[in-house]
Parts: sequence; structure tokens; C-alpha cells
Amino acid sequence: MSTALIARPHVELAKHAISMDDLTADIVQRYADLARLGARLRTAWSTGVQTRYFSRPLRSATVAGDAAFEERNQAAYDDALEMALLAVPRALENAGLTLADVDCVVTSHTTSWTAPSLDTDLIRCLAPQGLRPDIARIPLGSYGCAGGAQALTLAHDYITAHPGAHVLVVVAECLSAATYNPVDTSRESMIYKVLFGDSAAACVVSGRDGSGEGPRFRIDDTWQYVLPRSQNFYEGRLDAYGLHFDSTKDATRAVGFVAPALYEWLDGHGAEFVPDFCVVHAGGPAILRQAESVLRVGAGQEEAARTGPLRHSWDSLEQCGNLGGASVLDVLRRSFDEPAPGDRGLLLGFGPGFIVAGCTLTCA
Repeated sequence: MSTALIARPHVELAKHAISMDDLTADIVQRYADLARLGARLRTAWSTGVQTRYFSRPLRSATVAGDAAFEERNQAAYDDALEMALLAVPRALENAGLTLADVDCVVTSHTTSWTAPSLDTDLIRCLAPQGLRPDIARIPLGSYGCAGGAQALTLAHDYITAHPGAHVLVVVAECLSAATYNPVDTSRESMIYKVLFGDSAAACVVSGRDGSGEGPRFRIDDTWQYVLPRSQNFYEGRLDAYGLHFDSTKDATRAVGFVAPALYEWLDGHGAEFVPDFCVVHAGGPAILRQAESVLRVGAGQEEAARTGPLRHSWDSLEQCGNLGGASVLDVLRRSFDEPAPGDRGLLLGFGPGFIVAGCTLTCA
């Protein structure tokens, strides 16, 4: 069996820390005449997010301002690329590798359209520092919040086909340019305004041991699943004002809908498989509570959740917000030092319409 070892991820948060007070003050001023504004603000506060990070100030044209699609799109991509370029060298340092050691790059970026895409621009920018122009490239363009988990499954698959390879995983999203668009006033969009943050995350998945320091997580198996008839649970929409995210009431129940397929996959690992740790995308409180129920690891009470197997997901949500595809890598980073060698874990990421990508892990 091929070895696929994940080194400690690095997460590069955007420059501007935005508190819940900052956002609610702006929302109250901007939408003073909106019906049921108070109820929508209470729902927004219930996300539990205390701070999120935006790549540009809250009052900038491409966040709370009136920038059109072209300007928002360009700003989101420029900022995502900038954060990615900061994250990559730190991830390589964690793995004890250099740019010249990389054999493949897997990227995920959803929040702006561009051609060339993130994988190509990373090579263009980093080739002078040693990244080879002939490395393999696997770009993911519309995976959204599932991007980090999906990238890890593909890194594992690449190493299976190319034993001993080193795969660089990079996820970069500027969600503020999409989710804080002032033309969006639905209940769901009010939640998204306070839920999401901007970041880039990177890590190395290695096909051989001996590089870097500290613990490693070995990917033992991977899983991908598309929930039937779920295409509009979470979806992106483009118009003259930019990129928007929409969702239905079924969206927060979708983790439960995929439970039978998840159990079938896990049953293949034997009835004895019970995760010692869980790395779950911090999508929001409803998603995390559903995940606790499905994985049978939570007591259903907030205090218990903060000390339970999904505690790092709850902490990531509170301190950074939903980081899109980078979220699961932030949770993985937070989980790195606790499991003992031999402990087994489960990593799950969720994305639009409703898709799931997962890995079973062992602490090596």
C-alpha cells in the first residue's frame, strides 16, 4: 500500500480582523428599513463566529461597497493568490521540503473566475524560487467548502499512482467579495455575511517518510459522494453585481441525508472502526451539530461539544469563521499535536450542491 503522509498545514488568514460588532453595526446602518432585521441579526449572532478575517477593509468597494462584478472578481483572485503565495513556503517548511521537491500541486479556488487558474499562477510566481514548471497540476474550480478535503483525496490518489511523490495542496478563497455583497438581503445571505472569512491554506502530502519534524497523519482510505437531487442545496450564482451563494432549507440537514452512504463506507473498515479524533469542515453550527449526531460523538450540548471530538471545528468556526475549502485544513492544523501514534481519525469536507469528500487517517 502506498504511503501518503500529511505534514502540518499552514493557514494564512487575511489581513483585516473583523469582529461581530463591526459587522452588525454596518448591517444595522445599511439595512435599517429591512423587515425583520432584528430577527435576522439574532440568527446571525447564533453562528457563534466572533472574528473573521477579510482581505480588504469592511468598507472597501469590493466588500460592503458597490463594486461591479469585474472589480470584485479581480480583487478576489488577486488577494487569494497573494495569500496562497504566503502560505506555500510555510507549508513546505513544515514538511522539511523545498519547492524543487514538489512533484504535483492540487489547488482549490472557487470565489472568482480566472484563466489561467490558481495552479498555473502559482507555478508562474514560484518558478524563479525553484518550483519546477513540469510538475503535475490538478486544479479544482467549483468545489467551494469541500475543496480542502477533495484536494487531500486527490493527493492520495496521485501518490498511489506515483509512489514516493510529494504533493503540494493549496486552497485559497476570498469569500468576503461574494458573501458580503450589499445587494443580498435574504435570511440566508444575512447569515453568510457574518459566517465567512478569507484565507489560504497549504500542506504537503508525501509519498515517503523522513522529511520534516513532528507527527504526521497517514491517509489510509478516501471517499467521495454526491448526494442525489441536491444540486440547489448550496449553489453559486453570477450576475452583474458579482458572485453570490444561495442555499435551501435542506442544506443544513444534508449531512444527515448522506449518513447511510457514509456508514456504508466506514463499515468497509470493519465494525471496530471508531474514530479517536474527527477533522470536520467548520461550516456552521447546524452542520457541526449534524456531524456530531451522525458520527455519534457529541452530547448535543454546546459545552460538551467544546470539549468533544469536534472541538477543533468549533474553535475554528468561532475564531476564524467558515474558511470555505481551507476550513478543514485549519481544523487539521489544530488537531496535529493531540492524537497519539496509532490513533485513527476521520476527516470530512462538505460542498455545493451537496458533495462530500473524506479520508480515514492514522496518526503516524
